[in-house]
Amino acid sequence: MSQPASLTPQADPRRWMALALLCLANFMVIMDTSIIGVALPAIQHALGYTQESLQWVFNAYVIFFGGLLLLGGRMSDLFGQRRIFMWGFAVLTLSSLLAGLAWSEASLNVGRALQGFGSALIAPSALTIVMMLFSGNPRELGKALGFWGASAAAGGSAGVFLGGVITEWLNWQWTFLINVPVGLLALLFAPRWLARGVRRKGGIDLWGALLVTAALVSIVYGIVTAEQHGWGSVSTIGTLAAGAALFVLFLGVQIVRQEPLVPLRVFKTPNLAAGNLALLLLAGGWIPLWYFLNLYMQQVLKFSAFAGGVGLLPTTLLIAVSMMFITGKLIARFGLKANIVIGLTALGASMLLFSGNTPTDGSFAANVLPASLLGGLGMSLAYIPATMAAMSGAKPEEAGLASGLANTSYQIGSAISLAVMTAIAAAATASHGGGTPAAALNAGFHQAFFWSGMVAFAGALLSLLFIRSPKREKTGASASA
Repeated sequence: MSQPASLTPQADPRRWMALALLCLANFMVIMDTSIIGVALPAIQHALGYTQESLQWVFNAYVIFFGGLLLLGGRMSDLFGQRRIFMWGFAVLTLSSLLAGLAWSEASLNVGRALQGFGSALIAPSALTIVMMLFSGNPRELGKALGFWGASAAAGGSAGVFLGGVITEWLNWQWTFLINVPVGLLALLFAPRWLARGVRRKGGIDLWGALLVTAALVSIVYGIVTAEQHGWGSVSTIGTLAAGAALFVLFLGVQIVRQEPLVPLRVFKTPNLAAGNLALLLLAGGWIPLWYFLNLYMQQVLKFSAFAGGVGLLPTTLLIAVSMMFITGKLIARFGLKANIVIGLTALGASMLLFSGNTPTDGSFAANVLPASLLGGLGMSLAYIPATMAAMSGAKPEEAGLASGLANTSYQIGSAISLAVMTAIAAAATASHGGGTPAAALNAGFHQAFFWSGMVAFAGALLSLLFIRSPKREKTGASASA
């Protein structure tokens, strides 16, 4: 069988235009997790959500995105990366139209879940295409991954900013409808700029995909409703136990199936398991940072939605500049492990600053900007080397699986950590004695910041222990293997 152009030593002349399209896709996929944040009160008022059910506007997307990423990676390997990329954008575009035109709580939840499914097809196929386009040149690969990482970080922060702009000057529907023209552009240009990719024979483990998704839904649902039902209640314990049982059953199915969704032998690949763990804990620290920081600015310091979004721009710009122009050079100089450990440590230190230095009468310059810049620096240092570690040793036929695992780890870390930190914050707020409502909220935010910092520090320690450090001069070659 002839080898596709994207895998030959000769560089694809369309690779930089393709990278621009792929980074736009990555930006949109990550932005969809955050853009609805400031629009939630308007959505609640328009569609009649209760305070408890409102969380599913966020969770329906993240859970189905994280739970189906492995299926998306497998489909990418079997049917070709460009084809699955375009299928994903078709699903995302139509489901965004449904969400934007939603007439009820149920219709919006379905739209958000389908958005997650579309993103689960886009993300692993897009990252695999990036690796294929630039694998022949380690220096170009480092630069391409810098743009890729910056697009993800910018998508998370820009979602909050754009959500504020759209909510204040348009309406909440456009937080979803904004995906429709972007999706149409992606479907138009993908055949022009992206190679067909590789198609391989094999089957799809639908049972595995359903089990791991159901396990994630059950676990996250148990965590986010624990404050309402009580951690010791039959409902909470039963839901968490069901999630654990479904995950164990998923592992059993992977062992006995001839073509499993996740061949467990892939975790023997050097650094793959440790890299995925680093990504999971990185998300577990980073996502609560921007989530609770936005709430602190709006609910405690009384910033408008637009002002809160503007407040995140310095951090977004720092992450983008660092990932595009600095992180790759630091990886070449110091290796994967050092950058991951230092990045996670900086992120944890940022959280500790927020947990002890965000008073109710604080200011942006003194209490927000310094710690947020430190957190952004930590994110920019750790994200790319953790992704490289998670994918560096995968075989070409398992590149989609490896990228799916990497994205899954990040999204699962996001969903579970945010659910846990939200429960911790709610408990601390409820038990806060005296003072103003803002003071009670702030007490909860302090606890969420503190324990999110502990997650980041745990990631730094585990990375120090388990990430293997190849020789510096071989880092780039190892990443592109």
